[in-house]
Amino acid sequence: MSESSTEISIRHFKHEDMPLLGELYQLVTAKENATFWWVGDEDNWRNVYCAFENGKMVAKGQVSIINVVPPGRSKENNHSLYINIKTIPERESDFDLLDKVYQYLFFRANQLKDNLPKEYGTILCVGNDSTETANNQFFIQKGFRHLNSLFRMNRDLNKPIPELFLQEGFQFSNWKMETSREERDYLDVEAEIWPDTPLGLNRLTEYKKNKLWTSMIIRQEDTLVGGLMVWRENDYGVIEDVFVREPWRKRGIAKFLLTQALSYLKSHQIHSATLMVLTTNKSALSLYESVGFYTANEEIRYFTTLN
Repeated sequence: MSESSTEISIRHFKHEDMPLLGELYQLVTAKENATFWWVGDEDNWRNVYCAFENGKMVAKGQVSIINVVPPGRSKENNHSLYINIKTIPERESDFDLLDKVYQYLFFRANQLKDNLPKEYGTILCVGNDSTETANNQFFIQKGFRHLNSLFRMNRDLNKPIPELFLQEGFQFSNWKMETSREERDYLDVEAEIWPDTPLGLNRLTEYKKNKLWTSMIIRQEDTLVGGLMVWRENDYGVIEDVFVREPWRKRGIAKFLLTQALSYLKSHQIHSATLMVLTTNKSALSLYESVGFYTANEEIRYFTTLN
């Protein structure tokens, strides 16, 4: 696809666009909590489209496969792709500009969908901060429906971190998942916890590229009973994929893992940590608050079905 006019041209991101991308990033993120995706490695740039006007980058959009349903799951499950579109602040309500970029992303999303296992459907999703009202309204007008809402919770690592202990019979360790077999073992358990939105190998691989990445797990003998992942992103720490399998819940395992992750980040001179949690998950909210997390902002997610 190609789009050009006397005012707007749209094409894939290139190396020489990096300074203009930096300018756009600074303008967009000057607004607190704006959700801006970075372009990633060069092999991802086929999924990134930029809009230019008079030599300035006025918008950038990209699409990514987030969840791929493993074989053998319920046919009601869906693969999920996510898109992100951002404009310069003065064009936030320019639905014509947003739609020009969206058309490229929609076309690319369908190309990506065609390479996913055919036995499941695919949904196209978007997530924005609740304050990004114009961007959210654009997608609602496109027919996107509410999917879910999540709180971003932050934790000040300069404040004391509780020292907790595991019950007898449980073993804690860091797990680097250095072999494909180990990755499969982890993903099998992860898909058991979140059958509707399994992590998948591609996203696990992306997570492992982050600075200071490690997984932290609890085993009982040879059985994996709980875990999480943690890494550094910019100047803060990220905690992701916190889980405890059903038979081992309410034994303090998740709370212990969280304190270990916080201590790990603090030991690397990181001053804050963040995680995401569904607004409806009251037990998880209570757990995170118990180790010092507080709600910072809300992300709202919308979806449409790709036929």
